[in-house]
Amino acid sequence: MKIQQRNAKLKYEKSITTSEDTGDETTKEVLSISRNMVHVPSVKLATGADLPLFGLGTWLASDPNALTDALRAALDAGYRLIDTAYVYGNEAVIGKVLHEYFTTKKLKRSDLFITSKLPYLAHSPSEIEDMVAGQLKDLQTDYLDLYLIHVPCPCKHQPGNKHGDYHALIENNQLVPDLIDHLDTWKVLEKLFNEGKLKAIGLSNFNQNQIQHLLDHASVKPHNLQGRKTVEISSCTNTQVGKRTGLFKVETHIYWPQNELYEFCKKNNITMTSYGPLGSPGRKAFRPDGTWPEGEPMKDSIVLELAKKHGKTPAQILLRHMVQRGISTIPKSTHVERVRENFNIFDFTLNDEEMNRLNNVKMRTRLFVFDFFAKHPFYPFEDVDKSTLKPVHLVEF
Repeated sequence: MKIQQRNAKLKYEKSITTSEDTGDETTKEVLSISRNMVHVPSVKLATGADLPLFGLGTWLASDPNALTDALRAALDAGYRLIDTAYVYGNEAVIGKVLHEYFTTKKLKRSDLFITSKLPYLAHSPSEIEDMVAGQLKDLQTDYLDLYLIHVPCPCKHQPGNKHGDYHALIENNQLVPDLIDHLDTWKVLEKLFNEGKLKAIGLSNFNQNQIQHLLDHASVKPHNLQGRKTVEISSCTNTQVGKRTGLFKVETHIYWPQNELYEFCKKNNITMTSYGPLGSPGRKAFRPDGTWPEGEPMKDSIVLELAKKHGKTPAQILLRHMVQRGISTIPKSTHVERVRENFNIFDFTLNDEEMNRLNNVKMRTRLFVFDFFAKHPFYPFEDVDKSTLKPVHLVEF
């Protein structure tokens, strides 16, 4: 795996030198940002793009004002990876902030890596292109650096719904499965990838068998897997570029390291992105009546011990652990000070012994079980004992 440093500071200094003599106020502001820029490591995707190992997650960031402030703080601090999704309902808010930074020349589009996702209600091949077009419009960009199938459980939406107003069809208090082959959905993403609208495509929350199905039949292999944990990519030859662009997102943290899936993705040249690296302490507020297994990585005794030793917060220890593993991680916060604090992990390192202790904590538990998909034929989590899940009663809205 090759980890590269993103040196935004040097990139800015050259452009500033030419225009600083004009006294342009925007240029001066950019100069201020660049002088304080932290070098964030990245991994090289098979496409040639750099995927930052640290970014801002935006799940549950539903307050427009709080998200706007948090995103500005993140961009000013040096965050260059922004992760969102249609179902988060905040793409338009993010788009406004990005437009602000681009038009004032604080940043260029090429400075950022923007990830979004296809919702579970729009897997139908006839709907995907309109969905992506709407997301690009909301985000005010011509392309996405990475686009993921959010979950492997396609469901039907209410009749007549269109982009911007999708609502799940509910029957007998349950989602209604729409048994669309993942490969049929993937083929449309391949088309958009080849057109340049999606610079890389990948998966989120898929299991190994579901990934293998696409590997066996897809023309463009998944670039990334996103979940609650990780990102790693091995070297690839020039002939593989554009074919193995895999990205995958899954749940990964010290209590759910996903080692087997991690090795599978590494073997198949698929990078991984971790969501919920801190245990997602706000997850229960999403659905208070849902099934949420217990587990608080930030209160783990080893994490607390290392935080005291290094003079860091438990969150900073967990995030540093992920980055040193070569795992791209996207902690979410809408608190400006927390956003800055989370980013302050590049001035210390964990030694081998400390890394091993975190790698081998005894507790093992999945914190996200997606109970509302438990009856779906494509439910991905084979390790979940469904008999332990609370009954799910959904209503249309």
